[in-house]
Amino acid sequence: MLGKLVVIAVMMFGFGYLLIPVYKHICEVLGINNITQKDGTVALPGNTQVDTSRTITVELDSNAHGPWRFRSTQRSLQVHPGELATVVYEVVNVQPHTVNAQAIPSYAPNQVAPYFKKVDCFCFKQQTLKANEARQMPVVFYIDPALPKDVKTITLSYTFFEIDGLKDKTASR
Repeated sequence: MLGKLVVIAVMMFGFGYLLIPVYKHICEVLGINNITQKDGTVALPGNTQVDTSRTITVELDSNAHGPWRFRSTQRSLQVHPGELATVVYEVVNVQPHTVNAQAIPSYAPNQVAPYFKKVDCFCFKQQTLKANEARQMPVVFYIDPALPKDVKTITLSYTFFEIDGLKDKTASR
């Protein structure tokens, strides 16, 4: 009986351990809720030519799930494919304790994800926000000139959520 219970406990641990990588892989295969580029970072291409004959509208969206205010400092911007652009998101922790958070990007339409190249992004790592801290976080990106010609608008959306409920015990007392 003890052996069966140990086997069940190990299987449950294994399932829980593998759940996140399996979820990320399923999202990547289906092209939904893309978390980051496949390699996690993007190097600038060597001889990028800016395609000034095309203008892409990038709409910026933000969603907050947790104890903070989260927003983009601008609603949209116009960029040429191949042109380096920077946008800034602002987050304010309105709680009296420290929280760990992570942002997950998504793109609309879904097929633009491989063409949206982030050079630097706050979404690459977890953010620790102290009590009542405000922070401006940039996203540096470019759009690959190979983007299909019929795409005129891209929506970049971030969902910012609490990771583990880390609380500064001294601030709570």
